[in-house]
Amino acid sequence: MLVKELYGELYLKIVYFGPAMSGKTTNLQQIYAQVDPAYRGKLTQIKTREERTLFFDFMQIKMGKICGLTPRFNLYTVPGQSYYKATRKLVLLGVDGVVFVADSQPERFQENVQAFLDLKQFLREMNKSLNSVPTVLQCNKQDLDRALPPDILQKRLNAQHLHCYPAVATQREGVFETLRDIVVQVGKMATV
Repeated sequence: MLVKELYGELYLKIVYFGPAMSGKTTNLQQIYAQVDPAYRGKLTQIKTREERTLFFDFMQIKMGKICGLTPRFNLYTVPGQSYYKATRKLVLLGVDGVVFVADSQPERFQENVQAFLDLKQFLREMNKSLNSVPTVLQCNKQDLDRALPPDILQKRLNAQHLHCYPAVATQREGVFETLRDIVVQVGKMATV
């Protein structure tokens, strides 16, 4: 775990990972819109002309204390498109926690599987695993008619060991529950 301590502050990195258009950026936009400006930094987005994430989205939030230090959680998204594989891996460097945002549409299931396999591979290449890095599964787009239920997605991704949250990020449903869980998990690891 890469934890940086500077001037009484603790810097922790959380990465929202998943397939293209699963809702990673929407999660950060909802967090940004709802968190008091006194506790969040600017939302930085680097997009293509088509409004897709090109490199990453980034924002910082601060809250409470951990071992007398003020934690600053650096939240990142990765581009979901498979041709940005190197970028996704680069953004994961130094990660302290991961939110895997799955798209609940049945026709997107294979893309979820591929992104999940990529995540596991990238972590392995960094001598880490889903068991050593706090990870939460968010099953987004649960409002759609044919959405796969979270327990089915979790089972099919072989992610039963992960905390799992249903979500509709566009309506803020599940966004803060997911964030709260990963922040708590990462905070616990930082005190070890």
